[in-house]
Amino acid sequence: MKRFLKWTIITAVAVVVTAGGFFALGEFTIGYTPSENKILQADQRYTDGRAEEAYDVWGEAVSEKEAERLLQTEKGREYLAKENGAISVDKDLLQLGRTTFYEETFGNEVFLTDIMGILDGPLSIFDFMKAIVKLGGQPTDNLQVELPETVTIGEKTLEKGTVIDTGLDIPKGAMMPLGMPITVERGRVKAGISCALCHARVDMNSGGKVVEGATNTDVNTGMLMALASNSASYFTHTDIENLENFIRENNPEVKTTAGEKEKLPDIESLENAVDKTLMKWPPGFFDATIDMKANPTQVSDSFTFGDHPYSWSGMGMAGTFRGLTTLNNNVQAQGADTIAQSQISKELFNIDPEVYTGTLLQNAANEDFRYNPSSNELPSEFFKKADPHPGQPGVNETVKLPTFPKVSVLSPQGYLASSAGHGVNEQNNAMSAFQNTLVAPKPQRNVSDAVLAKGRGVFEEAGCISCHAGRFKTNNRIIPVEDIGTQPSRAKALQATQKLWENPLIYSPDTPVPVPENAKVLKAPTNHINRNQKDLGFAHNGSNGGYKVKGLAGVYWQAPYFHDGGIAVGPNKEKELGIPGTLLNHTSPDPFNSMLAVIDRNLRQKVIEANRSSSDLQDINIEGTGHEFWVDEEAGFSKQEQEALAEYVLSINGEEK
Repeated sequence: MKRFLKWTIITAVAVVVTAGGFFALGEFTIGYTPSENKILQADQRYTDGRAEEAYDVWGEAVSEKEAERLLQTEKGREYLAKENGAISVDKDLLQLGRTTFYEETFGNEVFLTDIMGILDGPLSIFDFMKAIVKLGGQPTDNLQVELPETVTIGEKTLEKGTVIDTGLDIPKGAMMPLGMPITVERGRVKAGISCALCHARVDMNSGGKVVEGATNTDVNTGMLMALASNSASYFTHTDIENLENFIRENNPEVKTTAGEKEKLPDIESLENAVDKTLMKWPPGFFDATIDMKANPTQVSDSFTFGDHPYSWSGMGMAGTFRGLTTLNNNVQAQGADTIAQSQISKELFNIDPEVYTGTLLQNAANEDFRYNPSSNELPSEFFKKADPHPGQPGVNETVKLPTFPKVSVLSPQGYLASSAGHGVNEQNNAMSAFQNTLVAPKPQRNVSDAVLAKGRGVFEEAGCISCHAGRFKTNNRIIPVEDIGTQPSRAKALQATQKLWENPLIYSPDTPVPVPENAKVLKAPTNHINRNQKDLGFAHNGSNGGYKVKGLAGVYWQAPYFHDGGIAVGPNKEKELGIPGTLLNHTSPDPFNSMLAVIDRNLRQKVIEANRSSSDLQDINIEGTGHEFWVDEEAGFSKQEQEALAEYVLSINGEEK
C-alpha cells in the first residue's frame, strides 16, 4: 500500500507540474546525484589522498609531496598561489566537481526549454514522468516514452503510441534521469542537462548501479531535439550550408548591422531540414561543434586522467588540467547555447548577427523569447530585454574573457561557463579534478590471467604500443587526418576560429563572478604546445586537422569505437554489423566483437559496407574507416592471439602502472 501511495503521489506531482503549478512554492531546481552506494566503482579512485595531483598549475600536476616542499619557500608559495593560476585539488573542489557533474546546467534550461522547446513538442514533462512512474522504482538504461499524438518530424511520421527510445538512464529508486535537472520558474517547467546525461550511465548487469564516467552509448539526443518545437535554433550544428536556401518571397525582413534589409529564412522549411539531420543521428552521438556540417561524434567517456589532449581533435590542450577544463567548457558553451555565437556569426557562418539572432528566436517556444519581425525592432535589442544574464553572451551563465568576442586556445568560444557566487571557471576546474579521479570498472568478463598476459604480449608485438603507450595507453599526440585515414569531416570543425584568434587571456581563479572591474588578468602559458600540434587540433594554418591518440583506459565502456562511432558489432558478429545492425536496430554494440572489428580487416570491411548501405549515415559522415593497423591472420597473428589482444585492451583501466 505504501509503495502504491508513493507512486500515486509522484504521478500527481507530474500532473501538477505539467499544468503549470508550483506557484506557491516559488522557483527551484531539482537535480539527482547518486549516493555512493549506488556507484559501481565507488571504492575506486585515482590519486588516493591526492598524492599525484594535489595542485594543478596551468596543466602541470604537482604531487602532495612536492607541494609540501614548495610551500616552504616564498617562490614556491607564489608558484602555488591561486591568484597566479594554481588550483588546489582538495576535498571541497572534488565535491563541487561531483555535484557540478551531475546537477549543474549553467542555466542551459533557458535555451533548451524556452528557446528550443524540448518540452513544447509532442513530448511533455508529463510523458517523461509517466514513463518513470511506470518503472515502479526499478532502474533502466533506456527510458521508453510513449508518443501521445501522431507527428511528422523531418518527413518521418511517428504514430500515436509509438515508443520513443530516449536512452535516458534512471537509477534504481530515482525519480528523474541522470543528468537532467528540472527547474520550475514562474510556473513554467524547464529541463536542463548536465555532464552526467552523456558521461555516466546505469549498468543493468549490476542491478542498476551508476558507472561514473562511462559513455551513455544510447542517449538519443538527436531524436529528443528533433521533437522540440524550435529545433531550428540548433541549425549551426546540422547540415545547413546556407540560409539563403530557405529564403522565400514573402519572408519577413530585419535590419542588418549595416542598416540594410535582409530576409529571415522560412522557419518551417528550416525546421524540417534541421529535423531531418537530427533524426539521422544514431543514439549515443552528439554534434558539439558549430561548423554547419552534419558530423556528430560519438559521445566520449570521462575517464580522463592522463588522456590529454582532450576531445576527438585534441583541441583541449592548454590551460588547467592539461586542457580538460577547456573541453568541459566547450560542451557547456557551443553545445548548449547557440545564441552565444551571435556576435561572431559573421566570421563563423557568414551570417549577419541580426539575421542570426532573428533566425534562432523567431519561433522560440516561450513567447518571452519569441522575436516578432513585424515589430521593426532589431533582434539584438529584443533579445536584450529577454536576456536572463545581460552583458554576457547568450542565455547561459557565462563570463566573457578579456579578449571577447575573440577566441583562443583556452576557449574557442571566447567565454567561460561560470555561475554567480563561484570563482571564474571554478566549476569547470572542479569537474576536471573530479573526472581525473574516475577509474573505469573492470569488465564483467571471465578472462584468465594467462589470456590477458598473452594479449599484452600481442599488444607489444603488433606495435600498438608505439602510439598507445604508458599507463593510460596513449602517447598524448594528435595524428594528422591524412596519416590516420579516418573519416575527415570532423577534423576541420574548428577551422573558422582562426579568423578570431587571440592570445589566451583569462581572469585569475580567485576572481569572483560577476567579475569586478580591474580584475586580475593572466596569460596562460602555451610555450609547451607544439605549433604543429595546435594547428592539427584546430585545423589552422592550412592544416586539414587531426585526431588525438585515444587513451584506452575504460574503452570497454565506450563501444562503438572511433570518433565517428562507426565500428559497431553486436553479439552476433555475422548479422549485427555496423550502426544499422546495432544502434539503429535496438541492439547494443558488443565491446569484444566491436574491438575485433578494429583490428580484423575482413570484419571491418563488413562493418564499413553495412554503414555505407545507409544513406543517412553517409549524410552525417559515419563510416568506421581508417586506423588500418591490423592484427589478424593476414598480418601473421592467429585467431587466439587476436582474441587475446581484444580481451587485454578491454581490460585496461589505468590502474596498472
